[in-house]
Amino acid sequence: MEGTSRESYGIDAVLFDFGGVLAEEGFRNGLIAIARLNKLDEESFVRIANDAIHACGYVLGKAPESAYWELLRKTTGIRGDDQSLRNEILSRFILREWMFDIARKLSDANIRVGILSDQTDWLDELNARYNFFRWFDYIFNSYHMGKGKKDPTHFEDVVHILGTEAHKVLFIDDNPGNCERAAQKGLKVICYIDRDKFIEEIGKYFPAIVGVL
Repeated sequence: MEGTSRESYGIDAVLFDFGGVLAEEGFRNGLIAIARLNKLDEESFVRIANDAIHACGYVLGKAPESAYWELLRKTTGIRGDDQSLRNEILSRFILREWMFDIARKLSDANIRVGILSDQTDWLDELNARYNFFRWFDYIFNSYHMGKGKKDPTHFEDVVHILGTEAHKVLFIDDNPGNCERAAQKGLKVICYIDRDKFIEEIGKYFPAIVGVL
C-alpha cells in the first residue's frame, strides 16, 4: 500500500453513512423494539417515528431530544422515559469492525475518509462510548450542520468543504433516496445492501484494498 496516492484512484474522499453502514441500523431496529414493547404495528410506527424526528427539528439540531419523544408519545401513545427509549436505540448501533477496517485502510492509502450522517447528538454519545471519530478526517452530522441528506444541496455543501469535485467523492449509504440525491449531485455512490455486495462494489474503486481484506 505504500506510495498509493488519491490521484491513482480518481477518488479524493470516501464518505460513510453511520447507521446501516458503519454500524447496524440502530435507529430502525430500536424503533421496532419500542413498537413491540408497546404492541404497535412495527412498520407504521417506524414510519411515524421517522417523520417525527424531522418534523420536530431534532435531527437538524433545532429541538432537543425531549421534544422528539414527547411528540411520539402524543402521536402514538408509547410509554417510557426518555432514557429508556434512547437506550432501545443506542444499544442497537453495533459497530461493524470490518467496515472500520476498510476506512482505516483507505486512510492509510492517503484517501480522506469521513462520516456523512443524518444523526442527532446520539452520534456524539456513541463516539463517547466507542471513540470511532478518531479514524475519520471529517464528521458531517446533520445535527451540527443544520442540514440533512433529504436536502440535495447538503451534498454540494459537503463537497465544497472537502475542496474537491463531486465526481471525486465516493458516498456509501443504505438509503436509496440518499444515494439517488447524491448521484444527482455528481457523487460516486455505493448503495449498501450487504457485506458481500459492498466488497464487490468498493473493489471496483479500490482493488488493492479489497485484496487485503
